[in-house]
Amino acid sequence: MADLRLRRSVLYMPGSNQRALEKARQLPADALILDLEDAVAPDAKELAREQVCAAVKAGGYGSREIVIRVNAPQTPWGEEDLKAAIEARPDAILMPKVNSPAVLESIANRLEALDAPESIAVWAMIETPASILNIKEVAASRRTVPGCRLSCLVLGTNDLAKDTWAQIVKGRAPMMPWIMFALAAARAEGLAILDGVFNDLDDVEGCREECRQSRDLGFDGKTIIHPNQIEPANTCFAPSAQEVERARKVIAAFDLPENAKRGAIRVEGRMYERQHIGMARRAVAWHEAIAAKGG
Repeated sequence: MADLRLRRSVLYMPGSNQRALEKARQLPADALILDLEDAVAPDAKELAREQVCAAVKAGGYGSREIVIRVNAPQTPWGEEDLKAAIEARPDAILMPKVNSPAVLESIANRLEALDAPESIAVWAMIETPASILNIKEVAASRRTVPGCRLSCLVLGTNDLAKDTWAQIVKGRAPMMPWIMFALAAARAEGLAILDGVFNDLDDVEGCREECRQSRDLGFDGKTIIHPNQIEPANTCFAPSAQEVERARKVIAAFDLPENAKRGAIRVEGRMYERQHIGMARRAVAWHEAIAAKGG
């Protein structure tokens, strides 16, 4: 597969909290979003920028994917955030409130003007009604906007609830049409996509249930807001031993000479078409990537 970077658990860490930035080096999250935006009060923005960029430059985060969420360009902090983030060289920069392709065009131009290393990708927050209504065009920016580095969409379900008055309820029925529309747009353009956060820090089983839902819907992983949510996310987004065993049997069966030209075969009482080979190989590759990471 083209991109097997694990993003089962993607933990937001407030950039103004130096202790949290240090602790993050030891946490088993697949990725970290070091936040300069929502999690930081206005009077702590400059401190957060300084601490986050220093932490990224210092390293020590191992194989974790490091993302800096900057403030929007039109805010008093946006331009300096972007410059400092580029200098720190994270794996990606997360842009808030990407309502249209114009936002991604603007960031592409700024990255070029600031001579940003090609290794820095762009992630986009999908967190407003406008971003949902324009999601097809936003996702397609990867192809249509020159220099666009978009690689991942991140749902901001709390902001969506705020702006639409939708209730955040178990099962998330009010939001499901928007969630699936965004997911379809991401997959149509070959983008990764992460689910929004689960707010109840004390309800670990509720978090686990929503992580299962996220995985069943097709997300790459879950954005989380507390270390006690890492294990549910990592566990739920990992293929089970039974899934991996079945996937290997499907792959092996299609690899048999007698099945070389067959479009569908029977494996242990179930029918599998050739399209299932890709799904099976993904499960095995995901399992091996997790094993290589150490779980």
